[in-house]
Amino acid sequence: METGIKRFIGDRRFYRHLMTIAVPIMVQNAITNFVSLLDNIMVGQVGTEEMSGVAIVNQLIFVYYLAIFGGLSGAGIFTAQYYGQRDDEGIRHTFRYKLWMGVIIAAIAIVVFLFFGESLISLFLNGDSSVGNIDEALRHGKTYLGIMLFGLPAIAFSFSYTGTMRDCGRTLMPMVSGIIAVLTNLVLDYLLIFGKFGFPELGVAGAATATVIARYVETAIDIIWCHTHTKIYTYAKGLYRSLRVPWRMVKELFVKGMPILINETLWSMGIALLVQCYSLRGMEVVAGLNIANTINNLLNVIYIAMGDAVAIMVGQLLGAGKMKEAKSTDNKIIAFAFASGFVVSGALVIASIFFPGFYNTTEQVRSLASGFILLQACFAPQIALLHTSYFTIRSGGKTWITFLFDSGVLWTISAPVAFVLSRFTSMEVLWVFVIVNLVDVLKCVFGLYLVTKNKWMNTITV
Repeated sequence: METGIKRFIGDRRFYRHLMTIAVPIMVQNAITNFVSLLDNIMVGQVGTEEMSGVAIVNQLIFVYYLAIFGGLSGAGIFTAQYYGQRDDEGIRHTFRYKLWMGVIIAAIAIVVFLFFGESLISLFLNGDSSVGNIDEALRHGKTYLGIMLFGLPAIAFSFSYTGTMRDCGRTLMPMVSGIIAVLTNLVLDYLLIFGKFGFPELGVAGAATATVIARYVETAIDIIWCHTHTKIYTYAKGLYRSLRVPWRMVKELFVKGMPILINETLWSMGIALLVQCYSLRGMEVVAGLNIANTINNLLNVIYIAMGDAVAIMVGQLLGAGKMKEAKSTDNKIIAFAFASGFVVSGALVIASIFFPGFYNTTEQVRSLASGFILLQACFAPQIALLHTSYFTIRSGGKTWITFLFDSGVLWTISAPVAFVLSRFTSMEVLWVFVIVNLVDVLKCVFGLYLVTKNKWMNTITV
């Protein structure tokens, strides 16, 4: 039996297995975020209004991303456990459920953005800005959103395929399709934003067009690869023989998955609300936070991948009924993620010095961006703990607890604190950011308490 510090440190074989799962996810996310970084810088070269409009719309699209992620993740818990039991028919049913859920969420999002897109963008354009024209930022945001709507269905299909592959421990192909997609995005960004090699100079519209095309390229690769390699993806045989999911399973998936859907949607909306609160200090804050988030998203892929590794490795062990091994594996992944948070912190501190200088914007925006990056560096280990604790609790199907743990704290404490400080005080925005993030210390304590109590260890596919 493992005791003391040995509970948190694995052997070479353990880390080799962990890296086999996590590295492809890290690489895919890193390349995706690196291209987003270059995309962001290219749009930032056009102007502050363009960068702010795109940043706001991406914040809204982020809500859709997490709604899709949440809607499909509930079924993904079952997929991982069915794979642990080698039950292909169970995997097929969860995949079909994902498709239906993805189509429904995409349809709802398109309707919402069509009718309320302008109003939603306007929520983030507040106050007297000294760095740009608010009306111009709104115009660019509407242009970008209008084109991005065409890519929402592709995201739903892509998430269904790549999510199922990952749940079954096959993380390499989603990485490959993701790399091809982001390289496509990058090349088209350069051609269409600046009008190179005879292509039209479309600016913001070019950035959106490139992103949509890249999404469909990724989706096509995922679908074709999965159905032409049925010896590997054995569940793909007869996948579309029927789109029917047994009603008993629909109810079970819905009951377990709905808390995740609600949680991810409310959490992403809560994050958007926090950004909206910060934006009351002016458009320069929107621009500065966008720059900071761009580099932060690139560097935090390490512990983001650790959360996925928990969902895959621990979920499969729970499905196979190996409870002690699941607990041991979880302890080691959480410890590794926490340590990686300090590596990310160091990288962010270095990035705060030079990264804002890549943008064609004012010195005020660059200064704010550096401040946000330094603060994100301080909170990186904390976020690593939060992320892996969340996926631990979720891996055993305790989805209502994850809802209270994640969105519950955000909407009852963090968001009200940000709302009051931004609207009823003149506190500098960086201090508001610090206080809001300090609230998450409570989540860390609560999350680690739940993990150590072992109530999350369940097999839900019996």
